[in-house]
Amino acid sequence: MPTMQEAAGALERLLRFALEHGLIEACDIDYSRNALMDLFGLTAPGADDGAPLSPTARPMLDVLVDYAAQTGLLPTDTAHERARLDTRAMGILTPRPTQVERTFMFELEQGGAQQATDWFYALCRASNYIRVDDIEKNILWQADSPYGALDITINLSRPERDPKEIEKLKNAPKSGYPACMLCKENVGFAGDFSRPARQNLRTIPLHLLEGETWYFQYSPYLYYDEHCIVFKDEHTPMHICRQTLERILAFLSAFPHYFLGSNAGLPIVGGSILNHDHFQGGRADFPMARAPLYATYRHAGHPAVHCGAIRWPVAGVRLSSPDSGALLEAASALLQRWECYDDPARGILSHTGDTPHNAITPIGRRRGDAFELDLVLRNNRTDEAHPLGIFHPHAAKHHIKKENIGLIEVMGRFILPGRLAPVLPQMAQALMDTGLSKQAARWEQGHPLMPHRDWLLDIQSRRGPAPDMQQAQQWVRQEIGRVCMGTLEDAGVFKDTPDGRAGLHAFMACCGWQVAG
Repeated sequence: MPTMQEAAGALERLLRFALEHGLIEACDIDYSRNALMDLFGLTAPGADDGAPLSPTARPMLDVLVDYAAQTGLLPTDTAHERARLDTRAMGILTPRPTQVERTFMFELEQGGAQQATDWFYALCRASNYIRVDDIEKNILWQADSPYGALDITINLSRPERDPKEIEKLKNAPKSGYPACMLCKENVGFAGDFSRPARQNLRTIPLHLLEGETWYFQYSPYLYYDEHCIVFKDEHTPMHICRQTLERILAFLSAFPHYFLGSNAGLPIVGGSILNHDHFQGGRADFPMARAPLYATYRHAGHPAVHCGAIRWPVAGVRLSSPDSGALLEAASALLQRWECYDDPARGILSHTGDTPHNAITPIGRRRGDAFELDLVLRNNRTDEAHPLGIFHPHAAKHHIKKENIGLIEVMGRFILPGRLAPVLPQMAQALMDTGLSKQAARWEQGHPLMPHRDWLLDIQSRRGPAPDMQQAQQWVRQEIGRVCMGTLEDAGVFKDTPDGRAGLHAFMACCGWQVAG
């Protein structure tokens, strides 16, 4: 464990890091040093050894937090409490919200939208709000599919809860402040037993439509390049409507180098946060964005809008036009029609009584001078065979992916749970076992591979035993990609089959769009 001298030296290196990355200025050094010394219980400054700094603040923070744990400053030495303390430390070094907003606007005026977001993104990485070191723990690969390569991620960046923390949560007082993880009141929030600290969170106000205020921030656990969140200042539920599309187009006008999309506003087909209206965006090229069209449509009432059916397992249409107003009219009409569209033969019912089931996942981007909107058709109806959703990952795939197919998965990037990481090597080892069927027959509940037994047996029945570990590991990744592909197929209201394509054409015809090619 570090000595007081080593902790004081780490503090000096942290100050140098903050200075070099523009978090503080030279005149802030004494103030920042004193605040950090007080936080970590240090009584005298240390010496900076002058060694080259790492790309992130984590090495210095780890020394300081280790020292805090050793001296009893941490209530419990758990990942959650350590993150709360290192966030509090970086909050001291992160510029105040007024200064961040002022600098962002200056960069926007001087160099344009990309220069402004480049500056803000770098600030959020340097301040450890974007937890770069944790994100690098994620397991990433691509898996081939009939629709091109899918992006697969096993998310290890969010630390698992320690049993001691879980016990504390049972008796922790409940608080309604902030109302959720997206509310603007999270800026500077110290965190509690159940929620992370956010002293280093900074947001940028946006005015997408007149009379509204939204805020722009980055995700602390990036799921893709420059993963940003745009959320409403008021804590109001998700709702997809004409104004949703209008806000997306307004954002694309201001930030043409980013895409912006929204989860559907209904359970099952929506994301994990439905109680606060928000969008997700960033600078990423997703598999769905590269998908071609298998048919084009024309509409006499929308001559300035190009429209086509996307060759993708989750049914959707792509509309584009250099005229954002014309695009808004065409997209709004499709949204309005889908919300009350029924196709009983394909299991699509827009309502059960007063309960709505049809929704749209909208995704917007720029292609040169043109605005482009992908409208992905969703339905959240359930039945006895599929109690979690007819157009949701079916039960046989839940051992890999049980969670909602939200915006990010729809676009072809899968965020799989961390529970899979420790069993990947065991899966590969099992596929090398020439006696797997006999071994698997002896597995009982609680065996780490029991949830995957039928799947592993099916893989080996099709491929035979893997000849070596390298081949087995490759098969595991390929087959996980195959399951992910299947979950997208499950989510498609109109399947990518002749019958499903006919169903989409029929819906488009109801909207006045006729197949052109």
